[in-house]
Amino acid sequence: MLIDIHLLAWLCWIFPLLGAAMAILLIRIGRPIRDYAVVFFTFLGFLMALLMLPEIVRAESFNSPAFWISLPGGGSISIGMLIDPLSIILANIVAFLSLAIMIYSVKYVEHEPGQDRYWFFMSIFITSMLLLVLADNLILMFIGWKMVGICSYALIGHYYSDEEEHWLGGPDPFPFRTPSRAGLKALLVTTFGDVSLLGGIVFLYTYSGTLSFLELYQTADVWLAALATDPGALTLLSVLLLGGPIAKSAQFPLHEWLPEAMAGPTPVSALIHAATMVKAGVYFIARLIPVFFYATWIANYPEAFTFFAVTAAVGAITAFLTGTQAMVAVELKKVLAYSTMSQIGYMILGLGLAGFTSHSMTLGLTAGIFHLISHGIFKAALFLCAGVIIHTTGSIYMSEMDLSRRSMRYTWIFMWVATMSLMGIPPLSGFWSKEEILSLSFETGQFILFALALVTVAFTAFYSVRFMGKVFHKNDEENQEDKEASPIMLVPYGILAVLSVAVGAIGPWFGEQIEHIFEAYFVDFLGFEVHSGTAGSIAPAAQSTVPLTLLLPLLSLVMIVIGALPAYRFYVSHASSSEALVEGSGILQRIQMFLRKRWYINSSINRVFVDGTIRYRHLVQKYIEDPLDCLFNEGIPRLFSGLSKGLRRLQTGLLSINIQYILLFILLALISIVFLVVP
Repeated sequence: MLIDIHLLAWLCWIFPLLGAAMAILLIRIGRPIRDYAVVFFTFLGFLMALLMLPEIVRAESFNSPAFWISLPGGGSISIGMLIDPLSIILANIVAFLSLAIMIYSVKYVEHEPGQDRYWFFMSIFITSMLLLVLADNLILMFIGWKMVGICSYALIGHYYSDEEEHWLGGPDPFPFRTPSRAGLKALLVTTFGDVSLLGGIVFLYTYSGTLSFLELYQTADVWLAALATDPGALTLLSVLLLGGPIAKSAQFPLHEWLPEAMAGPTPVSALIHAATMVKAGVYFIARLIPVFFYATWIANYPEAFTFFAVTAAVGAITAFLTGTQAMVAVELKKVLAYSTMSQIGYMILGLGLAGFTSHSMTLGLTAGIFHLISHGIFKAALFLCAGVIIHTTGSIYMSEMDLSRRSMRYTWIFMWVATMSLMGIPPLSGFWSKEEILSLSFETGQFILFALALVTVAFTAFYSVRFMGKVFHKNDEENQEDKEASPIMLVPYGILAVLSVAVGAIGPWFGEQIEHIFEAYFVDFLGFEVHSGTAGSIAPAAQSTVPLTLLLPLLSLVMIVIGALPAYRFYVSHASSSEALVEGSGILQRIQMFLRKRWYINSSINRVFVDGTIRYRHLVQKYIEDPLDCLFNEGIPRLFSGLSKGLRRLQTGLLSINIQYILLFILLALISIVFLVVP
């Protein structure tokens, strides 16, 4: 290789950082030069990630710290890049999708306000995510983690002046939300998870004495033994470390910030949902899996299974819950937001299942990461298509969208391809990655989780056909001349749609290759796998006389038909009316309202935390803020004012009095010296 692998890893995130600098330095030169310069540095970051890709077949890790930070106790923390199969895969998917979104943005934001802020924070966003996945230790990763959160706050609240045209939510009687509030909500909820994660990192360090990922792997037998001696310690560590990913990846119960995150520009939504932010939690859980797998199956500490149990349960519940909400959402981007939470739930479920048997670690890792790749491709395409649709119609509501399939033929085709991949229709990429998760949940005997995931397949099919029908299939195409997207916007999501087909064409082979890579690295190179027969399993694998390779895909296809068929009749062929059906049934009306109210989770959280805080603000002001204000803003100035007046009385300006002060000072100094010297 012409460029050292370690240099490639550093340059991968440094180039987008330079792009952020260009967004500021080139403002005066002109918008086109500035925009293309930022995109060019994003491309260089992707090129560095691409050049690392051949190293994935070696299934080894490269870790060469660039410098060290000394700790007060005499230790040190190395700062460097970790290049291994997991970080290489994530860096490539993040860099590639970010490049596609940045190219699309050139045209999308040309008439938008705040372009300088937009390009700066988008570049920092990409930088932060690449730093996060390439960092070789928990502290550097946490820096990237927090930077991602701060950038999301700035970009979600991009329209911070809160003009009514940028509100989301509604229509009446449902509340509207302003972009500034949406950004603040995302920051507060994810920060809650960040505090939990930081607590977990500190707790982990007190037992392990290291923050390096590789050292945590290599010394797991030592520090896990010390941790296991304290009852409840492994459970506490699991919960603390999972708090960050659950909030960052918008998983139940910390998921309610993501629908409001749609307040930002559509490319921001695409970046958050496909390449950065929500994928950070998936990556971090995948990074921790070998440690907790070792604790559960090799070191035989049953308490460590809490990590996998919580992960799998949270993923399955979120997939089901948010899938139901997507079925009734009225805003196009919110449907896609609920869809993201649901699909991330599938990924989290797959990763959680990695620890349910003694030989499922690489299977779970493969299932989760394969779906991350697949979802990133088709979800980025869907959001970029949504941006064109919202620009064309001038509305966020699907009821006000009525686009021509003839005039916008390419957007219609590409969006249908991405939608079918989301639904899991074979042979598109979404089918293979989702089937791996469903198969693993069944084979590990987790039938409740399997049932939740399987029913969610029907929900996904329903809301997918529903939003396509509402956007493109309301009319008979008469007298419609909607304008197709600009090529610079069309090409990125066209390429992503084609990639979804291409990955699907090699889906089984692609999944097998990821599994072989992870097995070679985590099992053969790092030695984390317990092979079948050397240990029991927490949940025995299911037994079936029908080959699972035929039964499970068939069940999945049946669920797709169950979900897609009524949606097709309601929203595409218009053979039936969903409104008439709901209006004729009191039960359906209550179910629809329950789902539109987001299971009342969001309103309950607002009532407890937001309204509760506001309710007691006068007590806080009276007994905390006012005393502190009196102490610091009034008391301290009065103290110094009094001292000043007292000193002015002592300082008369007369020479004789000043000489007396000097003699008194000398006398006191001599007395002090005598008492200090004489024993």
